[in-house]
Formats: sequence, C-alpha cells, structure tokens
Amino acid sequence: MNWKSPFTRKTENNSEPKTSKKREWLNALVFAVVASTLIRGLIFSAYAIPSGSMEGTLLTGDYLFVSKITYGPRMPFTPVANPFLESTITKYHFKTYWDGIKLPYLRLPGFTKIKKGDIVVFNKPEEADPSYQKPVDVRTNLIKRCQATPGDLLTIINSQVYINGIAASNPEKAQTSYEVTGDISAINPQVFQDMGIEIRQQMSTDSYEMIIPNVSLPIFKGYSSIKSIKPVIEQAGKYDPQIFPHNSKFKWNEDNFGPLILPKKGWSVPLNDSTLVLYRRAIELYENNKVELKGSDILINDKKADHYTFKMNYYWMMGDNRHNSLDSRFWGYVPEDHVIGKAMLTWMSTDSTGHFLNKIRWDRILKPIH
Repeated sequence: MNWKSPFTRKTENNSEPKTSKKREWLNALVFAVVASTLIRGLIFSAYAIPSGSMEGTLLTGDYLFVSKITYGPRMPFTPVANPFLESTITKYHFKTYWDGIKLPYLRLPGFTKIKKGDIVVFNKPEEADPSYQKPVDVRTNLIKRCQATPGDLLTIINSQVYINGIAASNPEKAQTSYEVTGDISAINPQVFQDMGIEIRQQMSTDSYEMIIPNVSLPIFKGYSSIKSIKPVIEQAGKYDPQIFPHNSKFKWNEDNFGPLILPKKGWSVPLNDSTLVLYRRAIELYENNKVELKGSDILINDKKADHYTFKMNYYWMMGDNRHNSLDSRFWGYVPEDHVIGKAMLTWMSTDSTGHFLNKIRWDRILKPIH
C-alpha cells in the first residue's frame, strides 16, 4: 500500500494543480513591488527637471536617469513606502510613505566619490528644519553641480567660484544675468527663444535685466540695436540676509561669498562666536546634537565644548544658472546622507511651449550629462 502525504494533492491526471488567476496576479504584483523597490532604491531612478536652475546644461522638462550605485546606494531611512510614487502627492497633500519605522543612515560602497563638477541629485537640506518634520529620504529632490568637496576652502569673488584659491572652471553652458541697454523691440522675439535668453525685468526705458547663456552672449552683442551688455554682480561687502549663514557678521551675497571651509568627516573645528555661526546648522540639525549658549560658554549635549569633530562629509552645490538658482549659497552645505546619486543620462525631454511633435526635444533623447 502506497502512503500519500496529506499535504500533497494531485489532480486526476496526476499533475500539480494549476495556480489560480488571482494567485498569479498576486505573485506578479509582489514581484513588481520587490523589483521596483530594489531597482529604484539601490540602482537608479528617473527624475524630472521642474525648474530652470541648471539651464542651459539641463532644461526644464528634461527627464533623467540617476545612478545610485555610482556613489554607493543609500539605504532607505523610511523602508515602508510606495516605490511607484513620489514621497508626497503635492496636489492632495498625501504621503505615500509611513514614518513609523525610521532606520539610521547607511550607504553601501560605490564606484567613486563625488567629484567637483559632478551633477548630483540630493534631498533639500533646507527641509532639515524642525518645521518640516520629514525624514531625509522623503524630502524634496534637487539637482545641482558640485562645486566644492569636503575640506575645500570655497570663495566666490564677483560671481567666480574659487576652490583653495584657484578659479574653478565654469560649466560650458552656464548662464547668468546681464544688464542690457538698447532697443530690443527691433529684434525678432524668436531670437530670444532660439538663444535661450530670458528677460527677467525692465529696469528703465531702454534697460533690461536678462539671463543669457555664455554661448549666446557674443552673438547677441553683435545686434546693432544693442548698445551695451554688462554683468549684474552684487557688490562685495553688501549683506544679503537670504544668503547663508544669514548673519550680518558675514556680509556675503550671491556673487561675493566666503571664505568657507567645507566640513570633512573627522575634522575638528574650534568653537567660538564666528565658527558656531558657520557650523551650528551641521552640528545641530544634520548631526543631531543639542547646542546651547550659556553666557560665553558653548554646550554640546549639555557639556562645555571648545571644539567639534564632524561625523559626516559635506558638499557645496550650485546651479549652472547662477542668478536663477536656490542652492548652497542660500541654505549652506549638503551633508553626505542627503546625497541620492549622480545624473547620468537625459532619456526624454519635452518643451511645454511646443506643439504636437515639436513638444519633444529630439536632440536631447538619450543624451549623456556632463
């Protein structure tokens, strides 16, 4: 007599039972969620460019592939999330993640470190402020170019970035604003669109502030109706309260900034009135310490401190469109745990002003990013 396990059921033709349609769909859904979570979380993600802060290198309407393995995949802080959607559906103020479980920062080994000139996607440091109450990995995604790496001395003089006293190379398609004097009514409006020139404001009867790409500048100067073109540069020593560190002790602005040393893991900075202004944000918000002032004493985690040793590396990120970019000049350095990955490829690009097939920028499809 043959014994049969009660857990094994055969069909009449002695074959295994067919999986039900519902079970097939469930298996497929589970596989899709797991695969999407792993790919999107550890290998690459797709992002859209919503603003003009990186024009003309990247354009509004560009769709990018961002490599997460280049710098090393960052493990999620909030592991319970919908991998198919953004962290927040803004229109409905709906969160697609659950922050009941929060994990510590961990990054797997990558192929390389962030280098000056890399175009990097990262979470917005400004949203580290307590008023936002968002985990790091669900904060707004930004894309900028890395200008300085940990330990660098950064200075901006008349809009030119200097790293360790040496002028940094400017992106080929960088752009900034100029004061243009002349009769622009004599110029075909299509010229402005073709050259990527944006008229920001009219300053007087025949004077305008315009954002002009470097490549278009010499051509635009050649128009007979243009009398003069001068860069718009904030005067050195003029204090702008919007600029980091938002303290009149440091009279810095968009075009004249620093010097500032970028914090480096293991670097000990002496603490005094000035250095605390520059580095308190990192010590308190990014590295989760309690900072207090009691008279002339500085207390970190209730202990008197005369120096602080950083636990993370920090980077300086700026947009290529220098006068139309909210970047590190406004909210300071970017901590390494905010870094998502490196922008590698524009896989699609659409122009909202175009019509039908002209809406697609065909020359930008599958275009490597530099």
